[in-house]
Amino acid sequence: MNNSICLDCAPVKDFGRQSALGRIRNQVDGWRLAALLLSSCVVLPLAVIFYFLLQPELDIWRHLVETLLADLIINTIILTAGVLTGTFLLGVSLAWLTGVCDFPGRKLLSWALLLPMAMPTYVLAFVTLGLFDFSGPLQTALRAWLPAAGRWFPNIRSAGGVIVVMTLALYPYVYLLARSAFRTQGKRALEAARSLGYGQSGAFFKVSLPMARPWIAGGLMLVLMETLADFGAVSIFNYDTFTTAIYKAWYGFFSLAAAAQLAALLVILVFLVAAIEQNMRSRTRFHQSGRMTMESERIVLSGWRKWTAAGYAGGVILLAFVIPFAQLLNWTRQIFTIEFSNRYWGFLSNSLMLAVLATGLVTVSSLCLSYARRKHSDKLTRLLVRVSVMGYALPGTVLAVGIFIAVSAFDNALVSFAGTFIPLESGRILQGTVFVVLAAYVVRFMAAGFNAVDSAMHRLTPSLDEAAISLGSTGIRLIRRVHLPILKNGLLTAIVLVFVDVMKEMPITLMTRPFGWDTLAVKIFELTSEGEWERAALPAVVLVLAGLVPVVLLTRRADARPKPN
Repeated sequence: MNNSICLDCAPVKDFGRQSALGRIRNQVDGWRLAALLLSSCVVLPLAVIFYFLLQPELDIWRHLVETLLADLIINTIILTAGVLTGTFLLGVSLAWLTGVCDFPGRKLLSWALLLPMAMPTYVLAFVTLGLFDFSGPLQTALRAWLPAAGRWFPNIRSAGGVIVVMTLALYPYVYLLARSAFRTQGKRALEAARSLGYGQSGAFFKVSLPMARPWIAGGLMLVLMETLADFGAVSIFNYDTFTTAIYKAWYGFFSLAAAAQLAALLVILVFLVAAIEQNMRSRTRFHQSGRMTMESERIVLSGWRKWTAAGYAGGVILLAFVIPFAQLLNWTRQIFTIEFSNRYWGFLSNSLMLAVLATGLVTVSSLCLSYARRKHSDKLTRLLVRVSVMGYALPGTVLAVGIFIAVSAFDNALVSFAGTFIPLESGRILQGTVFVVLAAYVVRFMAAGFNAVDSAMHRLTPSLDEAAISLGSTGIRLIRRVHLPILKNGLLTAIVLVFVDVMKEMPITLMTRPFGWDTLAVKIFELTSEGEWERAALPAVVLVLAGLVPVVLLTRRADARPKPN
């Protein structure tokens, strides 16, 4: 009888042990570990940066306070205020015209207004200087015709000049989102407002514009992040902001600590703005009913109004894309036979190599994050995913400093540990390698890849998994044969967006690349730093052509409309 009791007890005890182990595996699985690792990649550089904020370099900070800090703050405020105002006016007005009104050339202009997204801000900046500077062709021709032109022509190398350039480069962020909002309103909202006694302009400001506020705020938030993170355009214009100060502290003062402390101030500013925007959005609720507006519901402009609308939209495209790109092609034609050499194959191969590696890492990581959120809906997993995609809000200079310092510390510890077993001739293992660049890329562009993949992941319903499992597809086989075909479009979108973003990225590549590892973006920076606009045109044309690919994807999405029921 004792034996029978023991036999009965043993299985119960084993079952309890297996159940506990199962619960542990369920809590700590591969997807959640991937989310934890990726979120750590974001938190670590931030922790390093804020650690140095507690240990200020007093001599350097005294010099900054006495000479630069006030100007940095004022310049940053002026730049952000000016660019936000400019992108709001351009983006909203163009979105209204192409989204609600009908005028000659509207269909062509509606997608052509997205073309400036293909041109990096630093490319538009040096082309603008090459065209409109004192020694440029425009002012030279004006002085030949009107000798007094040099006295009244505005100085392009000013705060106003860099604001105009960044406004022309960034307005598509506001335009794209605001146009989507206005297209869903149509003229019915205006007709309802006018029935309540509002005029045409009053109906726009009292009804249409407030209804589009969440979309416009989202676009302006992207513009603000891009403005605070910009390094190329402001450095070309010699307009000092926090990003240029971080670079100068590192390469001018040779002080990583001072660079980290300036980066911490910029991060605080970015997070403060993001928190304010999130708080404002959480307090408002906007609901919209009805289907998307049809072509017959557009407001048909007539007379001088239709030609004014067409001329306004066409003029913006000319200034923001057509004229700059034509000038790039003209410069490239002039110097191609002289400038082009085997070196450019090296620049191109380095750019492609970094882009391919980073795209692969970001896409796989995005897939892991999306699966982690799909498998686990608890607060911890959602927090880890949110932290993992937070890197897009961090300027490239900030990530470069934080990751470089973190890798250096890890490298020193690794060398010290390995040196006890193996004699090492070099004191570096990871520093000065592509690993640092790729780590910064993954953190910076995780949001771009994750958003595309996660949007496609929502199409995978639980019933689909249940049906596949009932047919014998489980584990990796389930992902490979069922999930990946459905996620194909989302993965392709993520690959294209991340690939082009990495190709155009300048500050991270410039500050963390291995010695002598030049890319197209770095070559543009080096040439524009010397005022060699014509020579910088050749690599710039390649980047602009690469940037046209995601613009085509965005155009297709913007023009896609649900079928009416």
